[in-house]
Amino acid sequence: MGVLFVEYPKCTTCKKAKAWLDSHGIEYVDRHIVEDNPTAEELAAWHRTSGLPVRRFFNTSGMKYRELGIKAKLDAGMTDEECYELLATDGMLVKRPLVVGEDLVLIGFKEPAWEEALL
Repeated sequence: MGVLFVEYPKCTTCKKAKAWLDSHGIEYVDRHIVEDNPTAEELAAWHRTSGLPVRRFFNTSGMKYRELGIKAKLDAGMTDEECYELLATDGMLVKRPLVVGEDLVLIGFKEPAWEEALL
């Protein structure tokens, strides 16, 4: 089973996640999150598949997140559609790494969750 691995190559967490995938022999298609940012449609589909709150898709530690005051916008009641549109404008707003499979979406690198989902 191959998965889509969405990453920012300079991110140390993404590097660790990629090494984990490689060490466990998991096939993946690598996608640079800035050069090939997820579309609003992809984000909507991934959100539905993940079952997680849309807030989890935001890179809350990023400079752009703070510069744009996104937490306040989310707290004020942004719709899911508005979130997808905003996330689709800049890959640096999206939490990474992302692993997307047929029936799964993993956000961030938490080894126990990845083991459970991928092994």
